This record gives sequence, structure tokens and C-alpha cells, in this order.
Amino acid sequence: MDCDIVLVGLNHRTAAVDVRERFALVKHTDPDTWALPLGGAIHESLILSTCNRVELLAMGTGDVADQMLRHWAMARGAKVEDLKPYTYSYVNAEAVRHLFSVASSLDSMILGEPQILGQLKQAYRKAAACHATGVILNHLLHKAFSVAKRVRTETAVASSAVSISYAAVELAKRIFGTMQGHRAMLIGAGEMAELAATHLIKNGIDEIVVANRTFAKAEKLAEFYRGRAVPFEELARHLASVDIVITSTGSQEPIIRARDIRSVLKARRNRPMFFIDIAVPRDVDPDVNGLDNVYLYDIDDLKEVVEENLSGRREEASKARQIVDEEVASFAGWVGRLDVQPTIKELIHRSRLAEEEEVARTMRRLGRSDDATREALEAMAQGLMKKFLHEPLTYLKEGDQAEHSRRILAIQNIFNLDRHCASRFNAHEDRENAQRRASAQAPGDGEKKLCPADMDGLAGQEG
Repeated sequence: MDCDIVLVGLNHRTAAVDVRERFALVKHTDPDTWALPLGGAIHESLILSTCNRVELLAMGTGDVADQMLRHWAMARGAKVEDLKPYTYSYVNAEAVRHLFSVASSLDSMILGEPQILGQLKQAYRKAAACHATGVILNHLLHKAFSVAKRVRTETAVASSAVSISYAAVELAKRIFGTMQGHRAMLIGAGEMAELAATHLIKNGIDEIVVANRTFAKAEKLAEFYRGRAVPFEELARHLASVDIVITSTGSQEPIIRARDIRSVLKARRNRPMFFIDIAVPRDVDPDVNGLDNVYLYDIDDLKEVVEENLSGRREEASKARQIVDEEVASFAGWVGRLDVQPTIKELIHRSRLAEEEEVARTMRRLGRSDDATREALEAMAQGLMKKFLHEPLTYLKEGDQAEHSRRILAIQNIFNLDRHCASRFNAHEDRENAQRRASAQAPGDGEKKLCPADMDGLAGQEG
């Protein structure tokens, strides 16, 4: 494979919520708005855009990372220099390792949360609908899904997993002490709202009010949790009756502003209101926080709540990372087998040409001969070539992953075959392994140095 697998992105650790809002690509994942068009350096692509991260995955050649950043910035009407300071970039083995960590929820704000896998699957479905994925990314994404399943099956990293919605309700409990005697409004009726409703009911909330642009969805969610649905257009009027507001819509603009809340506070006789905005882009304009008796928390404010729930899962995360490393090596093996195929085909092609030439030469020497003689000569030539090729083909197929490129080159040199590029993926993996060994063995360092994926791989979670 003479192409690179490249991942560029930003997340909750590299960019604050206002930056994530600015560069979100939620509206750029449909066929008519796809932000990573194929052509030039980009051969395959995928876009993942959630509350806590925007990541672009591509397979391509040359300056593929630069093209990805240019397309990303262009889609958001920004300059690359405005975007780049907040981004990270991984290539080949490290890109695969990062993707597997994301799918397994090892890179999310809340370690072990389940939402990110569903979001990644949705991102893949959209990329496939845009005909943006091919052989490499199709295999890579399916592998990522199986890695996530293995992590959840073989470790306890998600056994007590909490979501952003859970953290939001935990924050509300801190504020009020108890949910009993209070009412909550959910604005939005998606998965985040459902999870929030579940946690609110579990903690004894008196009533849940649901508002959504599609009233039927609000009714369905409210009925399930024995609450009541209100028309989205009457949102301001019903806000006066609730103490907690949890918002999680997909709106691209704020739906609640300070001017909307002033009359609400008057109707409540200035009793405190708490807004927990877990949407990106944000549903509640930050100017709301300037009002007396109004307390606004956004998704970044949940980090403190999240941190307290991580300690038990961090031990399991180390086991999960071992699984990820094993699966990265497995994927590299698959890529390596792709690399070796052209050399194997060329070697077999050369052998068949040699068979035909020698049979033809022998037939000329024999003079007049029948078909049985020709068939016997062909069978003998084929048998000899199969025996002759057995060792070099075994050498190519069974070579250790780190040896693939060197073995391919050796066979090409010995048999004077056409040159095929060694796998950049495996060459990069070789360099990473060498760097890790050198770092681990470097005298006087005191401790093993970590590569970027190791440093990024634990804390965090998705919304």
C-alpha cells in the first residue's frame, strides 16, 4: 500500500467548547455538503463530528493532511491558520491506534461511555452514503467496531460507565441536594435527552417536561417517562414552571437568550434556575449567565464531575489499551498482506512465462510430437515451478509484520521484479516501535517516554 492513513482532529482536550462549535462539521456530512471530497491527495474519507470532537479520517497520498485541513477550514469559512493550532494529526499505525481508542471510548471525556461507538457507526454510514469510503477505510471501520466490542467484553472499562447526561444530572444533584420537589425540562428528544430523563427519574425528580421541534417526538419521550410534552413554540412560557433545564438539541444557533429569561425570572419571583447545556453548538447563549439567580453550565463544566468517576475505570483502561495495541498489529498484518500481493502475482506471472518458454523450446527440439507429450511437459514444468516457488512464497506470506517491507524488497531484488513501494503503514510502525524501544531503554530518563497516542489515550469522554 503506497498510501497513508491519516487522521486530523480536535477534541475536548485541545479546544474549548466555543472552538468546537466554530469548527463542527455536523452540517457537512451529507452527499451535497460532504466536506472531504475525493480527488487529488484524498482517496477515501470519513467525518466524525460530536459534542466533544471533530475528527477527519482519510486514506491518500502526498499532502493529504494539508488538504484535509484546507477542506475543513473552507467548509467552516475559516482560515487554516485559525484551525491548525487546535488540531492533532496521526499517520498510519498511530492513526489506527487513535481510531480504535476513540471507538473503545478510551479517548472520551467520560471513560467507557457508550455513545461514541454509535456516533462513529453513524459517521461511517454517512460516509458510505456519500461513497467516500473504499477497501481500506471499510475494513478499518469494521475493525474499529470489533475492537470496541472486544474491549467491552474483555474488560470492565464500561461496567460502570457514565454518560454526559449522567454527569449533567449529577451536577444538578449537587446544586439541589435532591431531585425531589423539583421539576426539570428537557429541550431536545434525542439519545442524550433520553439518558438524562432516565437519570432524573432514577434520582426522584417530581416531573419531566419535554420540548422538541417535532412535537410527536416530545410526546413519545414524555409519555415513556410519565412526563408532559409542550410545544417548542411555547418554550418560554413553560420555562417558568421548571427549576432545571437540560438542553441537547442540534440547533446551529442559541435557542435561549438573556432577553428570553428576564420575563421568566419575573414570573418565578427570582427563584434560582439552573441551565445545563450539553449541546455543541450551545443551545443557551452565554449571556444568560450574567442574569441574577441564573446558573449556566456547559459541557466543559462537566469535566470536574467526570473526573471523580474515572479512577475505577483507569485500571481497566490499561487492559483495554493492550487490546487496542494487539488489534493495531492485526490490522497492520492485513495491510501487509495487501502489500505482498503485487510481488506474489509478479513472481507467479514470471514463473508462468518461464514455464511457457521452456515447454515451447523443448517442443521445438523434439520436433513432431503429439498433444499427450505437450501436456506431460506442461505438467512437469508446472510441478517444478510450484516446488521452486514454495519457499519464496512462504517467505513472503509468513514473514513477521516488521519484516514485510524488507522481505518484499529481498524477493524483488533476487528475482529482478518490478519495484513496488513498501508499505508506508508498516514502515511507520517500524519507526514507532524503534522509538518506543529506544525511549524505554534510554539511560537517565527516569521513566518511559510516551508517544502522543499514549498520552492522549486515557482521559476524556463523548457527547
